[in-house]
Amino acid sequence: MKPSFDATPPKDTLVGAVERVTFHNEDTGFAVLKVKARGQRDLVPVVGHAASISAGEFIHAVGVWITDRTHGLQFKADFLKTTPPTTAEGIEKYLGSGMVRGIGPKLAERIVAVFGAATFEIIEASPEKLRDVSGIGEFRAGKIAAGWAEQKAVRDIMLFLHSNGVGTSRAVRIFKTYGHDAIQVMTEDPYRLARDIRGIGFRTADAIAMKLGMTREAPQRVRAGVSFALQEATDEGHCGLPAEDLIKLATTLLEVDAGVVDAALAHEIAGSEVVADTIEGRSCIFLRGLYLAERGIAERLLALARGEPPWPAIEADKAVPWVEKKTGKTLAASQRAAIAMVLRSKTAVVTGGPGVGKTTLLDAILRIVLAKGTKILLAAPTGRAAKRMSEQTGIEAKTIHRLLETDPKKGGFKRNAENQLDCDLLVVDETSMLDASLMFALVKAIPPKAALLLVGDVDQLPSVGPGQVLADVINSGAVAVARLTEVFRQAAESRIVVNAHRINRGEMPEWTKPGEDSDFFFVEAADPEDGAAKVVEIVRDRIPRRFGLDPVRDIQVLCPMQRGALGARALNADLQNALNPNMGEKIERFGSAFAPGDKVMQTENDYDREVFNGDLGRVRRIDQTDGVLIADFDGREVEYPFGELDALVPAYATTIHKSQGSEYPAVVITLAKQHYTMLARNLVYTAVTRGKRLVVIVGQRKALAIAVRSHGSRRRWTKLREWLTGNGAAA
Repeated sequence: MKPSFDATPPKDTLVGAVERVTFHNEDTGFAVLKVKARGQRDLVPVVGHAASISAGEFIHAVGVWITDRTHGLQFKADFLKTTPPTTAEGIEKYLGSGMVRGIGPKLAERIVAVFGAATFEIIEASPEKLRDVSGIGEFRAGKIAAGWAEQKAVRDIMLFLHSNGVGTSRAVRIFKTYGHDAIQVMTEDPYRLARDIRGIGFRTADAIAMKLGMTREAPQRVRAGVSFALQEATDEGHCGLPAEDLIKLATTLLEVDAGVVDAALAHEIAGSEVVADTIEGRSCIFLRGLYLAERGIAERLLALARGEPPWPAIEADKAVPWVEKKTGKTLAASQRAAIAMVLRSKTAVVTGGPGVGKTTLLDAILRIVLAKGTKILLAAPTGRAAKRMSEQTGIEAKTIHRLLETDPKKGGFKRNAENQLDCDLLVVDETSMLDASLMFALVKAIPPKAALLLVGDVDQLPSVGPGQVLADVINSGAVAVARLTEVFRQAAESRIVVNAHRINRGEMPEWTKPGEDSDFFFVEAADPEDGAAKVVEIVRDRIPRRFGLDPVRDIQVLCPMQRGALGARALNADLQNALNPNMGEKIERFGSAFAPGDKVMQTENDYDREVFNGDLGRVRRIDQTDGVLIADFDGREVEYPFGELDALVPAYATTIHKSQGSEYPAVVITLAKQHYTMLARNLVYTAVTRGKRLVVIVGQRKALAIAVRSHGSRRRWTKLREWLTGNGAAA
């Protein structure tokens, strides 16, 4: 059964005069008001969004009545339209609120005493008459008139946005982005909204454009649709897309003839946004930024690979016994060969699955080169992966974003080709997670003298962002690669490790016999609803009781996709209801509910707050007065205004893609036939390898069999491998 906050209550309408503005955040527009509403004896608390709001104004609000545990009954407005007051009393309150520059409460009283209900008309049409009021001279009259004109402009813009189907919170974002140019921007190019404003995509901008009279085949619309279709392809991991596939996508999206799209594509290619080139002989279209990123990665990697390593020549047959004595560990033949390869290479890759000794190998390599005075930097794509790398090596590791020093003011990174890193060797873990853009930023910042060691598991899912950097680098043959395959005895005692390798080979996992201890289980579900109920029981009761793990901190539910009863969205609601039922200070925004104690995930890179896509945190508190949620990320508190909570999602359950680079004491994986389009071997392999102590799969064996049989995932259109092998031809 769904928790109550997941239901959609019927909408109500509330009209009345604003008696008091309790709180208003100018950046987000979030407001808490006290309203004298029609049909209500007492003042009504109203929460919503408005670009500007003042006591005395008349509001028309559409929303729902909610009962807040702290503040009692209040009206939550999804839509909030304001109009100036018409009574002398309302006008005085409005002018005295500070809304119009130059007028305070006492002056407002004197102005209204002279002009009454005609005050606004006088200020707008005959501001010179204000000088009839004591205390107002020519300068002050001009200042008041200018302040009123500014407020009127804000009101006109909001009215324009509302009349064109834009809700209040989005209207506030548009106004904050474009200011007084908002109407001009939207009239001239409504598709800029999709490019400039988070939370507004092509479809929303297109709906607004249609309301403004844009025709279906308008060149401006079709060009925007082509760019959007190409952007959609990059969201699927492609760096480019075959031209015929792109035309087909855009034709379906825009509902126009292919010839119209073809003409728009030619126009885009003639401009600067997209590039035409080939992948394996097929004509493809690339977003210019990604095209340059892949080409730049290849150029930098090939340049880095040339020359001698930065450390003095090291004889591996002497270094290996030395490091074995230091660590007390005997290295396998494959590890010895990998050490020799890395020591003689300026750029190298080490890849392999769980239990094959990547950590031991990396520790040995670092000890050997450190003994030669090598200056080392360690990095990983996520905070969790960097923390794990630090614990395993005893050397500080940073996220790539922190290593490159994000620059919130200018965007991008402070470390770049002009301001490179200070190191002799850069080691990057979990390299399978690096997309083309981040890898390009990284290689630009590596000094020419330095060596680069990429570590990762190429059999895991590729990056969430566009590209398949690690796979393309390995498959190109342009860089030295050591692939570890031997599972060591201690690791082989774990069914998680054994079954991960079985899955990777296309074999079904081995199951525990009755009464046998294990770290790997399968729980059959008759249908998705039965599976969802079992997931909740397993997370809330069974794992904590048997293994002593905390259900929120230690257990992570992983799903192939967001949708469905066994998808992340529905399971988050179920688990939130089960694990955090007493949601006192709850806030609902953008389809999600948040309360103190909730586990949350950041869904995009935020350089200002220094939280990045995939980072996990816990909600600490919610401040209704200031309109902010405070979340804890690894001991650091981060504030989110209510209007920006679309950057957070509940994270009791998350997609397998989002779990990359993380390890959890226990994972519960959902697999059902309803996930058919997503079922693939590397998906299940990635999910299983996230669990350190325990893996539980809940679902249908047939779904697992489909995934295990399905080798790899969909083709990603990338050109990096061709650039690395010298087969790429510049456009």
